[in-house]
Amino acid sequence: MSDNRKYYYLKLKENYFDDDSIVLLESMQDGVLYSNILLKLYLKSLKHGGRLQLDEDIPYTAQMIATITRQQIGTVERALQIFLKLGLVEVLDSGTFYMSNIELLIGQSSTEAERKRAARLQNKALSAPRTNGGHLSDIRPPEIEIELEKEIEIKREIEKGCSARAYGRYQNVFLTDEELADLQASFPTVWGQYIEKLSEYMASTGKRYQSHAATIRRWAGEDAKKAAPPTRNRDYSVKEDETV
Repeated sequence: MSDNRKYYYLKLKENYFDDDSIVLLESMQDGVLYSNILLKLYLKSLKHGGRLQLDEDIPYTAQMIATITRQQIGTVERALQIFLKLGLVEVLDSGTFYMSNIELLIGQSSTEAERKRAARLQNKALSAPRTNGGHLSDIRPPEIEIELEKEIEIKREIEKGCSARAYGRYQNVFLTDEELADLQASFPTVWGQYIEKLSEYMASTGKRYQSHAATIRRWAGEDAKKAAPPTRNRDYSVKEDETV
């Protein structure tokens, strides 16, 4: 049974510690300690949307914060006063402490999502092409991979000196004006459907073909043969076109 419990995490930008408020905070006496407390409070507030609460009904007090951060109560009280002055923490009408700008730092995931992500990254690492230096190519999210593949396809067509244009939902089906006109003449009612079918198929599988026009013709021919009434002594074998 899959574990789909939700987990929350901080999304800190690389310049987080260069922010003026953090620089001022760490420049104070015991500032690094205050900075550590601040990060712990961010983490404790994540699952409640920035509110420092034990649960939906019980807000954290200074004494409770001292306990969960494993600091002296006096240190926590001084830290909270400084956070309030710097605008890092606010006090809501209910008296609950609220971590300012927390919505910019919240990330959310689950064990099931992480499992799928890990499996996807592992598969990409195993099948990733090698660069000229002999190292595996960088692992990127699927949407970035699709964009890179589009750019590679476009560059490939330009290098061929071909006048092909990009078609389909993912702009990854390349046809010359002559090829498009030929497909429109041969399949006047369904040529657009096959372009979309090929576009989505390549985007979902990563498969590539040397001739997109030939692939569409083959698919359309196969479907036409399936729809036609059977006749004797007809050869239904179809030769796979070569993938790139």
